[in-house]
Amino acid sequence: MENSKIIVLTGATNGLGNIVAKELVRESSHLILTARNAKKAEETKNILKNISPNTKVDFFFGDLSIMKDVKRIGEEIRNKYPKIDVLINNAGLHAFEQRITEEGFSEMIAVNYLAPFILTNTLLSSLMNSKDGRIVNVASEASRNHGTLILPNDLTETSDFNSSGSSKLYGKTKLLDIIFTFGLSDRLIGTNITSNALNPGFNVTGLGRELKFSSVLEKILNLFHIGDPRKGAEIIIRLAIGSEFSGKTGGYFNVGSGNPINPIYPAMDKDIQNKLWNYTEDLLKSKGLLN
Repeated sequence: MENSKIIVLTGATNGLGNIVAKELVRESSHLILTARNAKKAEETKNILKNISPNTKVDFFFGDLSIMKDVKRIGEEIRNKYPKIDVLINNAGLHAFEQRITEEGFSEMIAVNYLAPFILTNTLLSSLMNSKDGRIVNVASEASRNHGTLILPNDLTETSDFNSSGSSKLYGKTKLLDIIFTFGLSDRLIGTNITSNALNPGFNVTGLGRELKFSSVLEKILNLFHIGDPRKGAEIIIRLAIGSEFSGKTGGYFNVGSGNPINPIYPAMDKDIQNKLWNYTEDLLKSKGLLN
């Protein structure tokens, strides 16, 4: 693996992203991290510095469920770092009840799909200045349980849902991530930037703040070696800095083996990819959230 990469990583103060950050500092990566909470950011920075004292760790603060915050964070990173090597869109949310953001979006749609779209587009110019720019989107095989994809309605749908409905909406956001990844890779043909997605497997860390008994569940699963988040972290790191994925683009790769996965329809439909891109772009521009 190559050293001294400048890497932007979302969701690094908790769960899977925290494990990824710990491994990346061991590779002497310069980490640019996002956070909502200054205290958790400081705790995370101290942990990372204890692992690798000379590693550079910078935090940018904002709420990834608020798209104006995402845009601001992206612009702040771009202004400070005209060159970055890797963007890892890791932050995600599985909400078990509908919550609507102040901008009128379903929180899961906002955090899991719209935020990566905005952050990625904002940082493309910095990625262009890397010899081996990489975009890594954390998707999921939960995408196979996405219900019915209805564009562009799904981007602005805010109906209430039950626990079953929450799984379908979560799966839909991950399907959108995969479609976005493929559409982006086509738009980046001829550049030095690759765009790939991955399935990190089942990780209890993803249930985090939504389940009151998540800490107990995590201990049980760890006891039986189920849902080990270190495996999910490994495939993220391989895609981000591993030489085996240099130059590979437009793929969706599996935890463990790193083998490509054929995603569920309509992820590979070019017409759907273009429609999703155009609908998303139009929606965000209409709200002043994308230039």
